[in-house]
Amino acid sequence: MTHMGAIWPRAEVDGRDYERPTQAVILAGGRGTRMRPITNDRPKPMVPVLGRPFLEYQIEQLREQGFTRIMLLLGYLPAVVQDYFGDGRKWGVRIEYSVTDPDQLTSSRIATARHLLDPCFLLLYCDNYWPMQMDRLWERFLQARKPALITVYANRDDYSRGSVILDENDDVRIFDRMRSTPGLREVEISYAIITDACLDLLPEADTLFEEAIYTPLAAQGRLAAYVSDHRYYSVGSLSRLPATETFFRRRPTVILDRDGVLNRKPPRAHYVRQWGDWAWCAGALEALSLLHRAGYRVVIASNQAGIGRGVMTDGDLGDVHERMCREVAQAGGRIDAIYYCPHDWELGCTCRKPKPGLLYQAQRDLDLDLTRTPFIGDDDRDAAAAYAAGCPFHQVSETRSLLDITRQLIEPKGAPACQTTNAF
Repeated sequence: MTHMGAIWPRAEVDGRDYERPTQAVILAGGRGTRMRPITNDRPKPMVPVLGRPFLEYQIEQLREQGFTRIMLLLGYLPAVVQDYFGDGRKWGVRIEYSVTDPDQLTSSRIATARHLLDPCFLLLYCDNYWPMQMDRLWERFLQARKPALITVYANRDDYSRGSVILDENDDVRIFDRMRSTPGLREVEISYAIITDACLDLLPEADTLFEEAIYTPLAAQGRLAAYVSDHRYYSVGSLSRLPATETFFRRRPTVILDRDGVLNRKPPRAHYVRQWGDWAWCAGALEALSLLHRAGYRVVIASNQAGIGRGVMTDGDLGDVHERMCREVAQAGGRIDAIYYCPHDWELGCTCRKPKPGLLYQAQRDLDLDLTRTPFIGDDDRDAAAAYAAGCPFHQVSETRSLLDITRQLIEPKGAPACQTTNAF
């Protein structure tokens, strides 16, 4: 979502005022040895993903989020980046460069460029992409009132090795880049809001920026975190490339609640326990057929507390869903995945809407960008889950059916195509 022209509140930190940043700084100078042989003739940010440099996706994201200036801190084969991106005009931003020795560490790269940096800027690594919503990062920064904020992946799926321990307020208690401290869980993934107050800690010695800045700030209780369950994608190693390519294909996908969207909603505390209890909502089958023909994957995310309450079983639900999928296929549609929460209302699980656990499970399984994935539901719990996960939300009501919403999604522009690529 673009926020050009929006007026944002200023942040007050340690007696200094900061405006929401419009400059992004990307650390992009290393040799990228883990990406060899691809990086034999190009630096890591220029690793091709679907025919385009990984860095290009980051620059487009930054522009979409309201950034107008980008500083690239280069070292290894800098001309490859400079020749491709130039001054950034083609991408609607202004790109500047600071070039240092390829073997210089990140604190020295930032120290060298310090006179070119705004008092408050966004810092990225050149090998991570996370679907940032900058307004949410800034809201968290305003609330935290600390000199720096890092984004961390919650890592509940053990996707990577932890480097962070958080306190009960989601401030960073320990930052350990070497990962030697017991109990590390969350993973720091950059997308950090940095102020000039932090840069006062930069040492003269050549060292890593994270160790020079984040480790002491955490020890002082002055480092905030924005915690996300949305998986990040990377060109940090060859093994991560397939998932990254799947993510950037951005295959059109829609997530649907079930009861009240596909079938008529039973009264509270009643459930569709068998197929005889099922009644299609008007137009639902036609909507599913339209979505399939338009190239959308269809995912269902549904609360099914009847299982946890003992009035039905997983097998009962499976039988209903098998019949549901069969009738959808007969009508020309397709259900690609079904996620459901079987827990009772009072259990406190992370998957029962309004919590977003089901949406994050679909995200990880299908490599979705939830910020580009519509969620269609019929009540406030669905809306709250969508907001928590960053999904665009569309609400079914008595005057607005799934079919109405589907037509609005697909008919103005026809079938959504997979992302086109430029040769590189």
